[in-house]
Amino acid sequence: MPTKRITDLVAEWTRAKAGALEFIDAIPDNLLGFKPAPEVFSFAVQYVHIASANYFFASAVFGLENPFDKSKGFEPEKDEALQAGKAALKTFVGDSYDFVIGGLVSVDPATLDEDVLFHKWTMSKVSMIGKALEHHAHHRGQTAAYFRFNGLTPPAEHLF
Repeated sequence: MPTKRITDLVAEWTRAKAGALEFIDAIPDNLLGFKPAPEVFSFAVQYVHIASANYFFASAVFGLENPFDKSKGFEPEKDEALQAGKAALKTFVGDSYDFVIGGLVSVDPATLDEDVLFHKWTMSKVSMIGKALEHHAHHRGQTAAYFRFNGLTPPAEHLF
């Protein structure tokens, strides 16, 4: 039986996934490649980046093999197929949230307070899960402005 802590985290990640997919569904196809400035990610690459980070964080937290490990030559942000249409983008993004959720439902809750090394920082597993969710929110929030730059209203936040 999962603990309340796990149940709450799964609910947050399920909500985050729904919000990300709603944003992808809402953007017109012709704006997948939109960038408000040359040096920033396009709309599609923002979500590929979020998904890549989801895999990266979850691999570190749950000890799972990252199926898109950049050290093994995978570079999703450069995969043009993920940027060309919503179907491939939604699959990649949705699967990354499922990867996090799968890790959460299989983790021993007693291990969530254990520390792990993440780059140069040491933090608890539960803190890393929080950082991953913060990363998702940061980049999804950036894409809300992409809608506005194009005279569109982004989907609602659905905080609760």
